[in-house]
Amino acid sequence: MAKRSVLARQEKRLKLYTKYAQKRADMKAAGDFEGLQMLPRNSSPVRLKNRCVATGRGRGFLRDFGLSRIKFRELANDGEIPGVRKSSW
Repeated sequence: MAKRSVLARQEKRLKLYTKYAQKRADMKAAGDFEGLQMLPRNSSPVRLKNRCVATGRGRGFLRDFGLSRIKFRELANDGEIPGVRKSSW
């Protein structure tokens, strides 16, 4: 499990991103790049990180499932992910 402080920072970034998303899009369309620089840094979408919903792990993230590779393997082996089964040939 990721540290609580890391998860809290991520939540803060996500909140700021959603708050300023429309304003950022309008400024970008208008070409107001000086105005964009005045917005908070954490409101930028590139500062968001994909994290596992179960553990908060930031590395080895599988986008299709929203899980880290480790948690995905555990759940797939237990048969808890629909449509996923271990392959054999």
